[in-house]
Amino acid sequence: MTVYFFIMLAVLAVGSALAMIINKNVVNSALFLVLNMVSLAGIFLLLNAQFLAIIQILVYAGAIMVLFLFVIMLLNVQDEEKLFDKFRFKYLLAFVLAIGVAGQIIYSLAGVTEMLPAISENMATVGTVEAVGDVLFTDYLLPFELTAILLTAAVVGALMIAQHKIKRTEEI
Repeated sequence: MTVYFFIMLAVLAVGSALAMIINKNVVNSALFLVLNMVSLAGIFLLLNAQFLAIIQILVYAGAIMVLFLFVIMLLNVQDEEKLFDKFRFKYLLAFVLAIGVAGQIIYSLAGVTEMLPAISENMATVGTVEAVGDVLFTDYLLPFELTAILLTAAVVGALMIAQHKIKRTEEI
């Protein structure tokens, strides 16, 4: 069953990546990129890498994609288009069904030819939150603290620059 979910998520990741590249609307391309990142997070979950899956969702699909969308909307690259003007439900349904059928075909072929690899028992603890936290706070404590100080200094600097610009515009 795990292999079936992996194949489904892999096909979804490749399909959303292709849709992101082919699509002419930049907002739709950004949304396909979010779908790609979510499918990659699902693959991380299947590999028992819960920490990477959560970071994939929070950092990449959340924060960075919001930043991308703000930049796209501020630049006003194209004329404003409504997202659902050209969207048809039948295309989404056909895409999801095609992913399901392709996943079933690949899974049945892999089961017959015995291509599915065995997963090592040591892999069950490699990507967990406990394992990452243990390594982060023992072996990499100094780089972790230096990164925290650097990010704090960057935030304080950005706030000071923003405050300076606000005071300058009030004086004018």
